[in-house]
Amino acid sequence: MDYKSTLLMPKTEFPMRGNLPKNEPKMQEKWNEMDIYGKVQERTKGRPFFILHDGPPYANGDLHMGHALNKVLKDIIVRHRSMTGYHAPYVPGWDTHGLPIEQALVNKGVKRKELSVAEFRKLCEEYAYEQIDRQRSQFKRIGVRGDWDNPYITLKPAFEARQIGVFGDMAKKGYIYKGKKPVYWSPSSESALAEAEIEYKDKRSPSIYVAFPVKDGKDVLDNGTKFVIWTTTPWTIPANLGISVHPEFIYSVVKAGNETYVVAKDLVEQVAGKIGWTDYETVRELKGAELEHIVAAHPIYGRDSLVILGDHVTIDAGTGCVHTAPGHGEDDFRVGKANGLDVLCPVDDKGYMTEEAPGFAGLFYDEANKPITEKLDEEGALLALEFITHSYPHDWRSKKPVIFRATAQWFASIESFRDDLLKAIRETTFTPSWGETRLFNMVRDRGDWCISRQRAWGVPIPVFYAENGEPVITDETISHIQELFREHGSNIWFEREAKDLLPEGFSHPGSPNGKFTKETDIMDVWFDSGSTHQGVLVERNDLVYPADLYLEGSDQYRGWFNSSLTTSVAVCGRAPYKSILSHGFTLDGEGRKMSKSLGNVIVPAKVMDQMGADILRLWVSSADYTADVHVADSIFKQVSEVYRKIRNTLRFLHGNLFDFDPAKDRVAFEDLRPVDQFMDLKLQKLIGTVRGAYDRYEFMTVYSAVNNFCTADLSSFYLDIAKDVVYIEAPNHPHRRAMQTVMYDTLLALLKLMSPILPHTTDEMWGYLEHEQEESVQLTDMPDARTATEEDEALLARFGRLMEVRDDVLKALEEARNEKTIGKSLEAAITLYVPEDLKAQFAANDIDFAQFFIVSKFTVGGNLEHSPAEATGSVVRVTVEKADGEKCARCWSVPGTVGEDPNHPELCARCAEVVTNHYE
Repeated sequence: MDYKSTLLMPKTEFPMRGNLPKNEPKMQEKWNEMDIYGKVQERTKGRPFFILHDGPPYANGDLHMGHALNKVLKDIIVRHRSMTGYHAPYVPGWDTHGLPIEQALVNKGVKRKELSVAEFRKLCEEYAYEQIDRQRSQFKRIGVRGDWDNPYITLKPAFEARQIGVFGDMAKKGYIYKGKKPVYWSPSSESALAEAEIEYKDKRSPSIYVAFPVKDGKDVLDNGTKFVIWTTTPWTIPANLGISVHPEFIYSVVKAGNETYVVAKDLVEQVAGKIGWTDYETVRELKGAELEHIVAAHPIYGRDSLVILGDHVTIDAGTGCVHTAPGHGEDDFRVGKANGLDVLCPVDDKGYMTEEAPGFAGLFYDEANKPITEKLDEEGALLALEFITHSYPHDWRSKKPVIFRATAQWFASIESFRDDLLKAIRETTFTPSWGETRLFNMVRDRGDWCISRQRAWGVPIPVFYAENGEPVITDETISHIQELFREHGSNIWFEREAKDLLPEGFSHPGSPNGKFTKETDIMDVWFDSGSTHQGVLVERNDLVYPADLYLEGSDQYRGWFNSSLTTSVAVCGRAPYKSILSHGFTLDGEGRKMSKSLGNVIVPAKVMDQMGADILRLWVSSADYTADVHVADSIFKQVSEVYRKIRNTLRFLHGNLFDFDPAKDRVAFEDLRPVDQFMDLKLQKLIGTVRGAYDRYEFMTVYSAVNNFCTADLSSFYLDIAKDVVYIEAPNHPHRRAMQTVMYDTLLALLKLMSPILPHTTDEMWGYLEHEQEESVQLTDMPDARTATEEDEALLARFGRLMEVRDDVLKALEEARNEKTIGKSLEAAITLYVPEDLKAQFAANDIDFAQFFIVSKFTVGGNLEHSPAEATGSVVRVTVEKADGEKCARCWSVPGTVGEDPNHPELCARCAEVVTNHYE
């Protein structure tokens, strides 16, 4: 007889190799055909909502690893929530307005100046939709489940109408105003920028010390005494209207050669070194407050430069006397306004000096540094010049330096409701917890929000101007514009004249002749995305406000988290989110930023083409995403090994269930053997650990717990000892059915637990489960961990001790194998010498210890003190010998009973009985 044919070897069509790059798209097509998103929503309808509101990526270019990290994290959370008692719709979105799309069209050869604004905007819209389609297909390839057929898009009329409503509500409460004040200005983009659009990079700048002679000392200083200022922006000297000193600092009047200078006392020595004073002395000391209203002369133009007091003055660097140009600095503007100074800004939109800077008109601001410095030197005012490299603000899109420039802009007043913003932050939950401090400090310290942009592609600021120049923003005009935008889209603002955009018969005291003009600026794109809580959460019937969670990169504390908070608190009095979760950036394996120049860029498409989306997703789960995340081929190879282990574990479990019907063959927990109960309890512990980790967004714990369970608890232990039962015993043997029960429950639990992370693989295996009714594992709920009883805990403790013994046995077997005493462990006969507290364990007959240790013979030789010298082990002492007797041709063990059945002389007694009763 061919005894091999009597073994119940694993049978499964689930392939060992996933071939994910080829098979995942097929799975996604199946999901699409069955409308998996719709079926999940239908199944969970009526449950409490869990809303993860998607922060919109910008619709331009292919996805990078940061996109993948972000969207996979969101997808894991949403999938988990839909399997744990919640209704969790996910509506992806796109941010579609702004300069990058304008620039992309110009780069493609579009002649911007030959088109009307409305025509150009139509091209921008077409381009945005092209990019959305491109990115949507890439997000879907990652396996992100969502309402991809109905995403939110910030250029859609309904969204724009809601955004106008947000602006109108804020204006009605007095939070919107127009004023001339310095803002970040990008000459390269010809537009104002918000703080969130600024990035800092090193820049080389001239560092100059300049003397301003006193022309009216107010009987405090002698005329001709010189205030020393320091600046790294010589191009702002033509705009100087004052010198700021700190009221509490002590200032020294220093005589150096034939001149007398004023410098902060604490900086005299440093300034002397920079300027080159060798023979100098302090002749007098004054408090800063005494210097107020002294008048100095501008070193180039001779006009008044008023000495004023300012708390912003520091003695960290410089001279303690701060060059003050209200048109080019926030602090300068503030103290200048308090002291009645004009706001002079002799730089135009493109960054060129104007006629208000005589002698330098027509020069680009940065190129004006040299001639201005030369003029100061010519006038005898330049005391020192050097060049320094320092951190300087740059336009995050054009990567070019920005300047502070005073222009007439629209602002949202933060000061008006700052306390409400800070209160809303304190009421929000943050992961990681330091996020609260970060956002709190940013809001506490931020100035008013410049919301106007001098561009074409965006939502227009819905303001009209009366004949007298007065801005017109009323409930009536806002409501009318909302209706027009909802019906026609915002392009109508650029297609019609002001009179055709106003309500019929509209009048205003400032326009006696009934004539109006309209604002030409658009809103900051952060106002667009910052309004999604109204344009999406409130607008759509399938979502609710506020969201449970906003999840984005840590840069969004100054971006979307911030702008959304501002508009939501302003309009609704609360944060738009109950909690915030932030993740770090993706870096290469050495911790460097990815860039084409370094040649270290890894893109999601490449990873998916080579390894598959589930590998990409498993990598996300393996990372501590709250910090920066490293990306490297070597890391993906490590993750793919873990994937292989998980897949093969699923395959082995399924292969051993080919003849198991849970409805007929299941064994109740109380009827399981202790070893099977132990494995079931380990599974319950895993379920509890994984469920808790998902709830806390600790996906790295899910990854490591499942990996350890598959490796240590299953492969290295339970599935290893199971072979002697599920392969060897008769089909309906109670021990075999007991192990199959545990295997079945384990397989189902693993598929459900890993479905949020490995949706393709788990759904692939689910398709092979003939006894489960649901079409997809996504249409099931997570398993609940059974609460452990005292008996359960006692059993876990018992086996915890036995597993320590097993470690000793495995080490002894390995040593015996190395010494050629045995080959496979089934050739071994082991003897244990045990401590007193373990005697009862080995006296019990409810565990087959030969099977437990995967040996042919097992005996207890006595107490520890009886162990021979060659015995090894730390918990017990173990000796290993080659088992006496013949090896069974069917089970390969050496039990000493081979040949007892004359009909099957090559078989042991157990195998002979199985074959006789079931295969003859």
